[in-house]
Amino acid sequence: MTAPETPLLRVVRGNPSDAEVAALTAVVAAAASARAPEPSPKRDSWWADKASLVRAPLSPGDGAWRASALPR
Repeated sequence: MTAPETPLLRVVRGNPSDAEVAALTAVVAAAASARAPEPSPKRDSWWADKASLVRAPLSPGDGAWRASALPR
């Protein structure tokens, strides 16, 4: 003889219709089957980031040479 299985859902209060129980079961099943998003790959270090080698676009115009020395 096998052990009795415990129910996954149990109505504690109220008297839901069959349609309401079916909707609740569908929502719980969808939530259980949903996969968590995969974490993005972790960067080794900021020192090894190659994005710092890419130069910012030039912006020619009046006073551009003076503005090039100002912090961004």
